[in-house]
Amino acid sequence: MEMRGRVLVVAGSDSGGGAGIQADIKTITALGAYATTAVTALTAQDTRGVHATFDVPPYFLRRQIEVVLQDIGADAIKIGMLAHTAMIETLCEVLERLAPGVPLVVDPVMVAKGGAMLLDSAAHAALKRSLVLRAAVITPNIPEAVALTGMSIAGTEDMVHAACMLLTLGPRAVLLKGGHLESETVSDVLVTDTAVEVFDAPRIHSRHTHGTGCTLASAIATGLAQGQSLHAAVLRARAYVRRAMEEAPGLGQGCGPLNHAHTVTPFRFEA
Repeated sequence: MEMRGRVLVVAGSDSGGGAGIQADIKTITALGAYATTAVTALTAQDTRGVHATFDVPPYFLRRQIEVVLQDIGADAIKIGMLAHTAMIETLCEVLERLAPGVPLVVDPVMVAKGGAMLLDSAAHAALKRSLVLRAAVITPNIPEAVALTGMSIAGTEDMVHAACMLLTLGPRAVLLKGGHLESETVSDVLVTDTAVEVFDAPRIHSRHTHGTGCTLASAIATGLAQGQSLHAAVLRARAYVRRAMEEAPGLGQGCGPLNHAHTVTPFRFEA
């Protein structure tokens, strides 16, 4: 596989390997790009939930980003878990200085699948004020869109309305994910200044969905880093995530991880 594109991931670490930077690195590698990271937080986490977190000091987050961008560079940047306002402001400052033209894919991580809060309430305003407006695309799920807009979302029509509201915050596009709605058809809504597109697919009934949001956002960032249009990057990312869910390895006692390596064929290395 030819390696094309450099993706810097700014996100938290998942010790269980299903989400966070571990899922991001797997995704970016499996799709043929090169991953670098700046860790925002450590989590003691498994398929059953988040048991403890430890935030990285803002000065150290800044230094991680600086050395990576000044040496390796980036063609796209994926942003995930950010714990508090100081971290968001530090991130925005260093990106404005060193990567002003690099497309940002912002996954506004606020709540873990198990219900643990990953972003404090005071940081919500900073997220909207300083980061969302810089994004090439933001990828909220339903609970995150509700938190950001204050509106209730009960169906696809509400999703379109919420995505349009989020677009007024400044990002160039919004991909609102509909997996939290109870229906046999899962709809994702992509909204830009010029178009509204709804992607429908049959629901995959599985408890192995840990890290789907991280994986989708990193797959989109990989596509952008490789020169794909946003539409093409979203299509490939959705297909990659669905196959990774279908081929999940069945690990853990709770919400299990995906098979991020389904694009990789190790048999070609056998003698």
